[in-house]
Amino acid sequence: MKILIALQYYLPHRTGYSLHVQRVAEALVARGHEVIVLTARHHIDLPRDETINGVRIVRLWSPIRVSRGMVAPSYPWAMWGLLRQNDVVWLHLPMLETALTAGLAQLTGRGLIATHHGDLVLPKGAFNRFIEWFIFRMYAFMAKRAHRIIGYSHDYADHSYYLQPFRDKVSIIYPPIIAPEPEPERVAELRARWQHEDGPIIGYAGRFVKEKRPDLLIRALEKINEQYPNARVVFAGEYDIAYENTWEEFQPLIKRFNEQLIFLGLITSTQAMSNFFAACDVLVLPSDTECFALVQVEAMLCGTPVVMTDTPGGRVPVTETKMGKIVPRGDWEAIGEAVIAILQHPDDYHYSRQEIERIFNFAETVSRYEKHMQNAVQASPHRKRKADAG
Repeated sequence: MKILIALQYYLPHRTGYSLHVQRVAEALVARGHEVIVLTARHHIDLPRDETINGVRIVRLWSPIRVSRGMVAPSYPWAMWGLLRQNDVVWLHLPMLETALTAGLAQLTGRGLIATHHGDLVLPKGAFNRFIEWFIFRMYAFMAKRAHRIIGYSHDYADHSYYLQPFRDKVSIIYPPIIAPEPEPERVAELRARWQHEDGPIIGYAGRFVKEKRPDLLIRALEKINEQYPNARVVFAGEYDIAYENTWEEFQPLIKRFNEQLIFLGLITSTQAMSNFFAACDVLVLPSDTECFALVQVEAMLCGTPVVMTDTPGGRVPVTETKMGKIVPRGDWEAIGEAVIAILQHPDDYHYSRQEIERIFNFAETVSRYEKHMQNAVQASPHRKRKADAG
């Protein structure tokens, strides 16, 4: 197949969303398919057109920013031209150009599937409410025309205001999880660097943004310190985010627990992330919203249990593997108690890498995407016209 992928952010931008796309795209290339990514040129120093690991990346000048989204004036013409060269378009949501892409796919007769990476939930404010309403209407236009919509889990699909109205079109594919085996010597070095007087190391992997609620983990130190006063919390991920003031807002809290907090910034190497996870005694994700969180399974593959808030979709890795604890959203005391419980009985929350891989299998994820794309191509008007002509 010739596959066109449309999304807002791709390499070198690194979030669970972009890693999801990258891993599947490169695996499809390895299986012999041609893959092109159409995305925003989110840094001016990025090349307009390059190939990374067999995937061609076309980046469009995007001077207009709307909340977290970027608008490329040339997108309609670029999408039209690339659609005519490809068999199927794989769209990633939420995205401003959702309806436009669906309309162009319909006009060119190409197959369309879409992966929903999470309902759009923006901070308070009338303008943000308008953005949410507008993006959903664009999504609904696309959903009626898509061959399939891919969700991360049945749990999330059953609670998503995006997916529920089109549940009959939704197929579930677990995200692609890749976590190299940790390097024992490097893990020992990291523990020696971060640990204070044999205290536990508590990890956090993700952006320091409001919806991820890193403040709850910091507050949880009040409870954790009752049993483990030498605990350290290590944050892996961007923390001074341009589109939010969360870092500035929580400076008083950060300064209060400053001696127990370590901020690493963004880690771009999968091997380095595996070493990070293995160096932690427990990983905590205190998010208010989370449709899955790939880092949970990555941590489990490295032998590290997880504390996750009770969010639809986000709780799936823990409920499926039993390798951690689920706590109520917004409850820092419950987070602290769960961390203590895991630290006191670590063997109760440990399962082998093979057991985790049986549930979240990378090759199966890629195969299921490949099958849905092939089905979309076979059902497309363009393929039927070619068959009739030939």
